[in-house]
Amino acid sequence: MKIRIQLLVLLLVAEATCTRLVAADASPTNPVAKPTIKAADLFADTVVAKGKGVEVKRSQLDEEVIRVKAQLAARGQNLPPERMMMLDQQILDQLIQLQVIKAKATPADVEQGKKLADKQFEEAKTQAGSEESLNMRLKAQGLTREELMSKWTEGECAKIVLVRELKIDVTEAEVKKFYDDNPSQFEEPEMVRASHILLSTRNMDTNKELPDDKKAAKLKLAEELVKRARAGEDFAKLAKEYSEDPGSKDRGGEYKFPRGQMVKEFELAAFGLKTNQVSDVVTTQFGYHIIKLSEKFPAKKHELAEVSPRIKDYLTQLAIQKQGGPYIEKLRKDAGVEILDEQLKPVETPEPAAAGQPGAKPEAKPASK
Repeated sequence: MKIRIQLLVLLLVAEATCTRLVAADASPTNPVAKPTIKAADLFADTVVAKGKGVEVKRSQLDEEVIRVKAQLAARGQNLPPERMMMLDQQILDQLIQLQVIKAKATPADVEQGKKLADKQFEEAKTQAGSEESLNMRLKAQGLTREELMSKWTEGECAKIVLVRELKIDVTEAEVKKFYDDNPSQFEEPEMVRASHILLSTRNMDTNKELPDDKKAAKLKLAEELVKRARAGEDFAKLAKEYSEDPGSKDRGGEYKFPRGQMVKEFELAAFGLKTNQVSDVVTTQFGYHIIKLSEKFPAKKHELAEVSPRIKDYLTQLAIQKQGGPYIEKLRKDAGVEILDEQLKPVETPEPAAAGQPGAKPEAKPASK
């Protein structure tokens, strides 16, 4: 069977990069938070795959499946039923791949992987606005900081091993060609950084419209908050106290966004404000908003020098996808890997177009952070 190189280089690094991590809004009441009771605490923890230097237990597999589902749910995505049935098999395959690759890692590889993971964490913390905000988002995806760092370290270490063993060397000429051939990927639209306080006009549990008297009370409060904000009260503190937007209240109501991302009324108000100006009450389908503009960012194009490291990393991942299959298949055969659960044994399916081939799109824009 041909192995698709999604790896945990992609699952645990690209899929959980700081970009996607900080994009998922967290809430203290988010139902996808990691359960406190694990399957291994209740049932016998059987081995589902084994080989020389390889052992995957049912609890490991179940935790990764739950985590992936949580990450998807946090982004408002759901797998179709036919994909859900294959999820256990695919994640088991990736866990096996990671273990056979890790066996080739040197202590220096592990140390370098840890340094790269530390760098990723600092970038994620910066984009989230604070370590507290990042921790909230980790919680929503069922991860602790220690678990995240372990996964990023493993993923980066696996990538280091594959780059060395496959002799992958992305040249500066290749980086420049990609930059020149894909100009739109390095253009950043006009954006604003704005904070808001939301007083919802819908019941947070049932999502039904509130009765008119409760809406009127919310509107009155919103008008009072406009006056307080304009009088100089700390807007972030007001947002943390009053806002009913779980995705932003813990970071003072702040978002950074381009046109076309928010609902029309919110967007028009935010882009129409001057720096540090507080809006009137803005009504949308979600309720009453008070918006404060912090900063405007004009449209721009990133220079090659600025994005070169990310392009190189992106092209390296594409090279791993393209070249790694036979190498990892050999590692699996050398390790004599057996899948012990019949339901987890893969079924041959047609291969989708690989990234970089006609009909497929790159998994991420290297210009994105």
